[in-house]
Amino acid sequence: MPTITIRTTALSTTERRAIAVRLTRWFGDHDSDRKHVVVRFERTEEGTVFVGGLPVEALPHEDEGLHHASVVCCVSVGRDEAFYEELATVLADSLGMTAGTPFLYLEFRPTPKESVYFGAQGRLRRADATLRGNR
Repeated sequence: MPTITIRTTALSTTERRAIAVRLTRWFGDHDSDRKHVVVRFERTEEGTVFVGGLPVEALPHEDEGLHHASVVCCVSVGRDEAFYEELATVLADSLGMTAGTPFLYLEFRPTPKESVYFGAQGRLRRADATLRGNR
């Protein structure tokens, strides 16, 4: 049931796929069903994100690496601090964060499985019924 929404400047399809594959594999290695990992990309338009009252694109940054991103991760309840720290590191690395990245926001939203539904083959099922034993 992990769902990651990444809001950033335009990324190529190749870049988005590489990030999605890396995150899916990471979650698979951490007791999640890979086919239920959702990675969503939303393009941030210029002038739509402000930090300290300034548009984020006005912040000093390097030409290489990530300029800015905002990431929200919905993960199952009960994950520990080590899980969050490792996932944050993987996300930052996957997005190309460098010492010159002026802004990266990561938020974790622990979500109970009974609050998540999956639809497949015309049937709707609650995540706690379809993922017993998995996170």
